Amino acid sequence: MGIVALDRGWSGGEVGRAVRALVEKARSAGGVDAAVGFGLGVSLFEGAGSREPRQLKTMPTFAGDLLDPAQSHGDLLVRAAGEDAAVVRKAVAEVKAVAVKAGWIVRWAIDGFRADNRLEGGRGLARNPFHFTEGFGNPESEREVADRVLVREGQGEPEWAVGGSYQVVRVIRFATELWDKDSVDEQERIMGRRRDGGWLDGAPAGEEPNFAADPKGRRTPLDSHVRLAAPDRRNPPQLVRRSYSYDRGDGDTGIIFNCFQRDLAKGFEAVQKRLEGEALAKYVLTTGGGYFFVPPPGDAWFDAVS
Repeated sequence: MGIVALDRGWSGGEVGRAVRALVEKARSAGGVDAAVGFGLGVSLFEGAGSREPRQLKTMPTFAGDLLDPAQSHGDLLVRAAGEDAAVVRKAVAEVKAVAVKAGWIVRWAIDGFRADNRLEGGRGLARNPFHFTEGFGNPESEREVADRVLVREGQGEPEWAVGGSYQVVRVIRFATELWDKDSVDEQERIMGRRRDGGWLDGAPAGEEPNFAADPKGRRTPLDSHVRLAAPDRRNPPQLVRRSYSYDRGDGDTGIIFNCFQRDLAKGFEAVQKRLEGEALAKYVLTTGGGYFFVPPPGDAWFDAVS
């Protein structure tokens, strides 16, 4: 997977036409072997009246973040994903070249991968740099994915945005050397799960733990990552994750946290607020990313940014 965040390198002019031209060329760059998608930053809607998605804004700084402005936000996000890393890298390089030639500026970019990527029980699973398998919290069915992800009518969103989704990207650096000094048992108590996804109370990965039977956190600590993120497993967070690992060398490793939801406040932001004070905080540092809106299929959204 590769992500490229772009800014307009010009002022004035018809933004919608410029975006349309770039999108068409970027899709061609992906071809049949790399899926290319797009996210719209709130800054892309400057001068476009009140047609922006209702909740779209610049991603704020949360507790413990150290956002680098040069690695955050952007007018337009282009992402390419596929099974062949070389094909994806080529598509990203072509997108960058096309964008720069058309007058866009590359604000930031990052490449990611999914170690041990696999599908189990309808869920896409992968191993992160902390040696834990993640993705168990995603729904199994496409219907439930759509229910969590896609903007509906009646949400107060512009008509063109119905069927789209809010995307959150967070570049999170992992302190892997510090983490690896801890025992596996301690790591699992910090996460709140076994490395293979099983629960600390003995429940299998595909079932739900009984947090109510452990009110003092003797089995699953109250400040563990998964318990804070989803304290009521019967009512999971209203988002779908698709995260990737990254390795930029010199010890700069971590994940590109990537999630989609139909409501930012009820999805990512609700989870992020609950995670304040988690035991995992001293091992991770968010350094970049942003909020974007993934438009629905079709071309109606081009007019929204004009």
